[in-house]
Amino acid sequence: MSNSAVILAGRILMSVIFLLSGFAKITHLGGTAGYFAGQGLPVPMVTATIVSLVELGGGLAILLGFFTRPASILLAVFCVATAFIAHANFADQMQLINFQKNLAMAGGFLILAAYGAGALSIDARRAGPSFA
Repeated sequence: MSNSAVILAGRILMSVIFLLSGFAKITHLGGTAGYFAGQGLPVPMVTATIVSLVELGGGLAILLGFFTRPASILLAVFCVATAFIAHANFADQMQLINFQKNLAMAGGFLILAAYGAGALSIDARRAGPSFA
């Protein structure tokens, strides 16, 4: 399999969790805001809206390979912040696993930010032909 196909497969796999989670949050915004309020997050409706849009928009950008580097950096920061805000109860084994998952996803996004979306992406199409 070519490097471009591997990068595409990685982008698809990394985007799925954000697309599904962002869609679920935005279509149940009231419930999401209620959950966030219960977690003590500030302005829960605004926070829920921003989180939903970051997940959905970031996931879509990664999937399509569109503005991949900035989207990857945004999602890496988001993953680390989410790990520390929502999954820092290490006495709970599931929270520890989610904490580690978020850090691993952040690492994947940093690699994607460094190397880009590959040839099978909108970014590559926008850059034009490459003779490298």
